[in-house]
Amino acid sequence: MTSLRIFSEHNPHKAERAVYDRASVARELDRIGVLYEQWDASQPLDADASQDEIIEAYREQIDRLMKQYGFRSVDVISLNADHPQKEALRDKFLHEHTHDDHEVRFFVEGEGLFYLHANGRIYAVLCRAGDLLSVPAGMTHWFDMGPEPCLTAIRLFTTPEGWVANFTGSDIADRFPRLDNIESAA
Repeated sequence: MTSLRIFSEHNPHKAERAVYDRASVARELDRIGVLYEQWDASQPLDADASQDEIIEAYREQIDRLMKQYGFRSVDVISLNADHPQKEALRDKFLHEHTHDDHEVRFFVEGEGLFYLHANGRIYAVLCRAGDLLSVPAGMTHWFDMGPEPCLTAIRLFTTPEGWVANFTGSDIADRFPRLDNIESAA
């Protein structure tokens, strides 16, 4: 189930609020300028589907977003527990950063935890299959795919370079619960 936990940036040990219904998650995130939508993630895909096959399966939705927001590139990130670089990739995303581009992710399979840092709060959004999240350009955030990742997500960009992070140098991400223990922080 998709969920949102809201923490004070100064208290990573206990969430101030936990939200479990999608409509309330969308309202809370809209207050900080983040778009959350629920899409149908039921296109049949083989376990070894290629990036092109995944993009083609969701072509109609992708084309709508590309036209609406002027996206110029799209890719797929797909990781599982057997991925040889899973630890390095997890570490790469686990540091607070921003993007010059807004970051759009549609979760086709699996899950991941986005942490959004806004207005003195940390918004920890547990995204699962069917969730679409759009983080505005310049918003500080980080992402945890967990120690045993299982996710496939479509990523859209307005720049042809794709994912380019501007790391803040802050250690705030190290203080907050990770995907594998977020439930205990509710």
